[in-house]
Amino acid sequence: MDDQGGAHLGWGFTHTQYSADHGVPDATRRAGALLSGQPMPQNQHLMGWGAENPEPAPGRYDFEALDQRVELMRATGAAPVLTLCGAPDWMKGGRKGRTDWSRLEAAPDPRHFADFARLAGVVARRYPDIRHFLVWNELKGFYDEDKRRWDYEGYTELYNLVHAELKRQNPECLVGGPYVVVDHEPPGDEDGSPEVRGAWGALDRRSVDVIRYWNKYKVGADFVVVDGASYTREGHRTIPDEFAATEKFTDVTRWLRNVTGLPVWWAEWYVEPPAEDDRAGGRDGWSEQHRTAVQATAMTRLALGGAATALYWNPQRIEGDCPGCLWRSTHLDDGGGGLPMARLLGRFAREFPPGTVFRRVDVSAEAGARIHVLAHESVVLVVNTERRQVMASVDGQELTLAPYEVRWLDG
Repeated sequence: MDDQGGAHLGWGFTHTQYSADHGVPDATRRAGALLSGQPMPQNQHLMGWGAENPEPAPGRYDFEALDQRVELMRATGAAPVLTLCGAPDWMKGGRKGRTDWSRLEAAPDPRHFADFARLAGVVARRYPDIRHFLVWNELKGFYDEDKRRWDYEGYTELYNLVHAELKRQNPECLVGGPYVVVDHEPPGDEDGSPEVRGAWGALDRRSVDVIRYWNKYKVGADFVVVDGASYTREGHRTIPDEFAATEKFTDVTRWLRNVTGLPVWWAEWYVEPPAEDDRAGGRDGWSEQHRTAVQATAMTRLALGGAATALYWNPQRIEGDCPGCLWRSTHLDDGGGGLPMARLLGRFAREFPPGTVFRRVDVSAEAGARIHVLAHESVVLVVNTERRQVMASVDGQELTLAPYEVRWLDG
């Protein structure tokens, strides 16, 4: 399904603090060639995550860093996406002309909601080729500690002002929210919502409340956007295990489609539980084979749920070791080359765009082994979810799969 002008952009990624716009020239060229070879949606934040303060003082703009990221997206053939998050300090009680990066995640003061919307309009005029906008990120700064819930009223007020301004600048702009984290609790937890649940657990009631309120009181939306992980909000448990827990992505996507009637965007998704008590967490503690196998399974769950767009949060670093990154750091002389996650994301984007018609595949494996598959008419993706070698039969082919192997078969 080719819907580059609509809400169904398919599989892409988000630029973070470090990306391919800086580094050793040969390395940045290699990374650029990697991205150009498989153009896909690329997302950048307005302020932070690689961009500077866009309006340090009222009416005084600094778009140099953001210009560089937008130019990278243009040069590599991306469908560009902008997340309107990060408010200048003077909009949130800080000093004009100063940037306190420790307060990046503070929300603008309600008195400055209209100023933030106006800034969104300035950005839309500056980059007329950007048509897809996410309003804010994870409701940062909108949690009401007294009420112990999200300030969805305040967020929705901000969203509506930004939506109206973007549509005023260009009616063809596509706008989405509320970009809430769809956390979940273990099965049976009293904080879990009865609306969305599975063997993996149940959505946090507070997240469900955000979706319900925003959906009722928004002035309009072209898509609904969330992010979330396959592990629990507290304890970071993957239930029943790291592979089966990814069924959450299918269940939540289908629920969102049913509740809102809108295309569903996942601005971020995560499968590796973070470090606990100074122990190595998933990203640093899992092998690249293990990580890629779980990510491949999670992506199939998103696809089966009918996700319109899914953006991988690229955790790029400048040093050599970069677990889960898309390319080797461009700050290294030999950097810029694609890593396993880039190969998976690129192939998946090509083979399983939104609207793909999936087919059933006959699968059998030796006793106790679990094999996960996703297939359309001419391709089968096979994932060995075991940490050992497995003999399996997939779609009539006899296979010997290495531990956590991800393999593509011609259908």
